[in-house]
Amino acid sequence: MTGKHRERLPEWAREASLGIFIHWGPYAVPAWAEPEHIAGEEEPEGGWFKHSSYSEWYANTIRIEGSPAAAHHAEVYGSAPYEDFLDQWQAEDYDPAAWARLFASLGADYVVPVTKHHDGVTLWDAPGSEGWNTVDRGPKRDLLGPLADAVRAEGMRFGVYYSGGLDWSITDFPPIVEVDDIWRYRPNDAAYAAYATAHVRDLIDRYRPSVLWNDIEWPETGKEDGSLDELIAHYREVVPDGIVNDRWGADVWDYRTSEYSMGREKEDGVGWEHNRGLGSSFGYNHVEDESLTLSPRALAEHYTDVVSRGGRLLLNVGPDASGRIPDVQLRTLDGVAGWMSALKPYTADRSYPGADAVTVSAADGNWCRHWASGDRLVVVADRPEAVDVTAPGHEVVRIALPD
Repeated sequence: MTGKHRERLPEWAREASLGIFIHWGPYAVPAWAEPEHIAGEEEPEGGWFKHSSYSEWYANTIRIEGSPAAAHHAEVYGSAPYEDFLDQWQAEDYDPAAWARLFASLGADYVVPVTKHHDGVTLWDAPGSEGWNTVDRGPKRDLLGPLADAVRAEGMRFGVYYSGGLDWSITDFPPIVEVDDIWRYRPNDAAYAAYATAHVRDLIDRYRPSVLWNDIEWPETGKEDGSLDELIAHYREVVPDGIVNDRWGADVWDYRTSEYSMGREKEDGVGWEHNRGLGSSFGYNHVEDESLTLSPRALAEHYTDVVSRGGRLLLNVGPDASGRIPDVQLRTLDGVAGWMSALKPYTADRSYPGADAVTVSAADGNWCRHWASGDRLVVVADRPEAVDVTAPGHEVVRIALPD
């Protein structure tokens, strides 16, 4: 299996239905992006990257001439470099135990924090990252270890996100303005491949993550010289039931991922993962208010739809620079937590009931999804009592969506 994906996910991953993504970095200090655009949907005039709704891309967007982010940065911060935000990021209210309790209250199975995003800042003292990590600057501490301990104490699994394909701290490429620029302006040399490999190997050895989540592929040299295969083999030895996502540009993945409206063709079968934020950004964007954030009801619908189609939802939270989860996000999470945790026992052992034996019919205007969980047929709807169900051999469980 060295360097190749699994034929079957481990049991915990097959049973899982909800993960929590955490995007937290220096970008939480400016916490700004245009919030109107959803990734993968109709592009705004001027293109996605010029008008990106991802606040975690702030270091790129402010370098695009004529972008609203560049104008905002000039107005608020003048000519201050992005690295100033690393020093201003203090994480003074960071309480990983409180985060973990919140995530557990939602019925989350696993938690995946960003350990290095495209800005190159590592949230631990990664090998070779001196002067560009949260131990040397800003928060002045390892932000990952305490979270790993807190997450596991609440009975959830701990994973890691790592941006293997982009690192703006070690390159002097122009900003990414169009999709092709992502592949044109990314480091692929042997030195960067060794740097990234050392980071991920350190994450594996220190934190034993159950999920290894890479982004924007892997440097080409690392694919060609065999070091990526060696890295994945090491991971499988250290964490035998760990799982690997599909964003390496190589055949090392265990499951497919989609993001907002991108990659929907990958949402097939059982075990895929859909990831998105509560708003249109992953990192905290202080512009996003309640009108731009999923309501408890909308989140319940989204989660139910993913579960009914055999997937897992990797739902992102974006803490502010102090480490607090913003009130607009807490409103949604607290508002749906009781409902999602009550649904949790019915999301395991999912399968598709036989089409010949099971029929589910809901009248127009009665939003409805269903799936099999063992010998139970789970029906979630606006008015579940009004859904007509024929399910021989299944106990029918009817659950109403939250108001």
